[in-house]
Amino acid sequence: MKKIFTLLMLVALSLFADYKNAYLTQEILDSELPIVDVRTEPEWKETGLLKGAIPIVFFSEQGKPLVNSFLKELNAKVDTSKPFAIICHTGSRTSVIAPWLSKELNYNVINLLGGMDYATKGLKLPTYPYTQK
Repeated sequence: MKKIFTLLMLVALSLFADYKNAYLTQEILDSELPIVDVRTEPEWKETGLLKGAIPIVFFSEQGKPLVNSFLKELNAKVDTSKPFAIICHTGSRTSVIAPWLSKELNYNVINLLGGMDYATKGLKLPTYPYTQK
């Protein structure tokens, strides 16, 4: 009976995990929602980061997914039991990462459409220099 109850709870929890696609808004920026920047270190150095963004590389510069190191750092820096957003350059990398985080890990994640390109060119948001760890 305990096993069935536990299984039902896990299934129910997985139904609540979600990912959403949304453009960055002032409301998101003003909220306490963590924004994880999944670009590479050279990209952070080139364009900077949004204020308060948490830089964590997901794909290497060669395009290889760095899943284990990403998850280790993500779980150390973000409360993944609560919603958080992810951003990349244009939104193409996060459009792959967000559904995976939701489906496989039951994280509530928002894929920020248009990425940093939209944030800096469309919204004209300021960026802040990346400083190495």
